[in-house]
Amino acid sequence: MGATGRTRWIARLAGATALALGLAACSGGTGASDADNSGGGDSAKEIKVVIAEYSKDHTATFWNAFKKTYEDKTGVKLNLQIISWNDIDQQASTMVQNGNPPDILNLNAYASYAKDGLLYNSDEVLTDAVKSDLIDAFVKSGTYNGKFYGMPDLSSARALFYNKDLFAKAGIAAPPKTWDEFVADAKKVQALGNGSIGYAQPLGPEEAQAEYSIWLFNNGGDWKSDGKWTINSAKNVETLQFLKDLSAKDKVTQNNPGKTNRTDGAFPLFTSGKAGMIVGFGPLQGDLDTKYKNVKYGIAPMPTKDGSAPQTYGVTDYLMSFKKSGNQDAVKKFYELYYAKDQVNTWIKSEGFLPVTKSGLEEFSSEASLKVYLDTLPNIHLTPTDDPAWDKIKLAVQQNLGTAVSPSGDPKAVLDDLQKTAENGG
Repeated sequence: MGATGRTRWIARLAGATALALGLAACSGGTGASDADNSGGGDSAKEIKVVIAEYSKDHTATFWNAFKKTYEDKTGVKLNLQIISWNDIDQQASTMVQNGNPPDILNLNAYASYAKDGLLYNSDEVLTDAVKSDLIDAFVKSGTYNGKFYGMPDLSSARALFYNKDLFAKAGIAAPPKTWDEFVADAKKVQALGNGSIGYAQPLGPEEAQAEYSIWLFNNGGDWKSDGKWTINSAKNVETLQFLKDLSAKDKVTQNNPGKTNRTDGAFPLFTSGKAGMIVGFGPLQGDLDTKYKNVKYGIAPMPTKDGSAPQTYGVTDYLMSFKKSGNQDAVKKFYELYYAKDQVNTWIKSEGFLPVTKSGLEEFSSEASLKVYLDTLPNIHLTPTDDPAWDKIKLAVQQNLGTAVSPSGDPKAVLDDLQKTAENGG
């Protein structure tokens, strides 16, 4: 991509937000016809597709164009409904409970529907070419009970952003590679005064599980191991204690990190030039390149506890497909078109995220600004979305994890309670 194309792409990147924004539903639909009772065949004359809105600028534009292409190619009507991330969970749940699920649903969790036997698996609706092109980590996250149900639509990954000007003033030559170096650097930035903050830490309810995840992955921890919940493992307790110490002992974060959200709390600290470091991703990068050009920043892999290979945390959302009479062929054609290079990569670029296909990795590789993400994407760590209980556990994490980093917080007690919640099925 040339300089002009890259500028346009970065501008689009800035318009995308963190898998949580959106507005306004578009036209609805009626779903597949009831021509037979098998769930298979090619009798559907129309399908209903429900999509989450990632941005006001690009989501409807892409999917309305996709709708036209799909209808022209297949002769099947595509009834498109675009719903805000704030509302889509409830609306999708209501559709399913009323016995009228969409044929295709875009959501960030799928396993509970797979558990209930409502979804097609990949053997039923994906071509071999599509299956072989999907990045293995996303196939794994979309697999429940040995079958692949959660087809990925896009992805994002996290990395360490640092303020080059603050680092220079503090005499820091390079981003930290270990936790000890990280704390030392954060203290140097904090010591600059004038409102400088070593590390902007968001452990509020918006996305506490993400902030915690990337640190625990870089300490050798995980949410599950060998199929069992390990939320209160020694590594995980050590990680949460480290995050508490950043504010309670080392004094290198903003006030009340346990109540600070990412988008309206931590990110503004970095984009205003006050924070030395923050965990960020593509949309933050886009904002810095277009809206906050005065902030000179760098991006580096995450520091690890012992200096071992950096790990990253990632997110993918899903395009799951519900079994409905006669809709299997129409659904298969939907996926075949969506995962065509000129469709899936156009969608991902327009929203400012990262690829989910191996061919997409190759196409995005020319973007130097994405190198730190792309280098780690094939080995990305995700939260256990393949467990039907994760939705409820995630909510408990979002509501309670921040209490652990308050001055009187008890990281082990908080994780013990979350472990019990997980073992009880959420």
